[in-house]
Amino acid sequence: MLAEEIIIPVGDLHLIGNIFIPDDPKGIVIFSHGSGSSRRSPRNTMVASFLNSFHFGTLLFDLLTPEEDMDRDNRFNIPLLSSRLDAVTQWLAQQPYARGLNFGFFGASTGAASALYAAASNPLIKTVVCRGGRPDLAINILDKVNVPVLLIVGGNDEVVIDLNELALQNLHCPCKLEIVHKATHLFEEEGAMEKVSALAARWFTKYL
Repeated sequence: MLAEEIIIPVGDLHLIGNIFIPDDPKGIVIFSHGSGSSRRSPRNTMVASFLNSFHFGTLLFDLLTPEEDMDRDNRFNIPLLSSRLDAVTQWLAQQPYARGLNFGFFGASTGAASALYAAASNPLIKTVVCRGGRPDLAINILDKVNVPVLLIVGGNDEVVIDLNELALQNLHCPCKLEIVHKATHLFEEEGAMEKVSALAARWFTKYL
């Protein structure tokens, strides 16, 4: 088992991450957090812990340096964020503990767009799960995504439901929209994140 904070080189920059690789891992899920969040996102760490219990490795990392994050525009720069995801995925594939394992993305909020954007051009990625995502921000490349995609949205998050339904029409890969009944955008309601975690685990078990 491996569980530690790591420093990931990306060009001239270094990004901080937290990696967990269980014994006999089934694959590794790389997280792409939403704007204003970080590798410490309590909702993403909850999903990661749940996936760990199913013997999936997880990597949560900061897509931006602290200095970059001070510029709010960077938080919505989908091409920049997706290039970071791509670079980190390429780096991870070279690590001894990751060799031979399949990779998937879990994207939240705007992080869903960068996950889909990166998955469209990275053959290492086998599947994508999005929570409360904004896949519409990657609408121009959705037809290039050729791996299975699961979209999870809160039942009371009506605007985001509409945006995910629009994305569903533009995806030409195996895809599904799951609605978590009575949940809002951040899935703060009792039991909501547990349902998200279970849906994600089931999807990754099938496709990763």
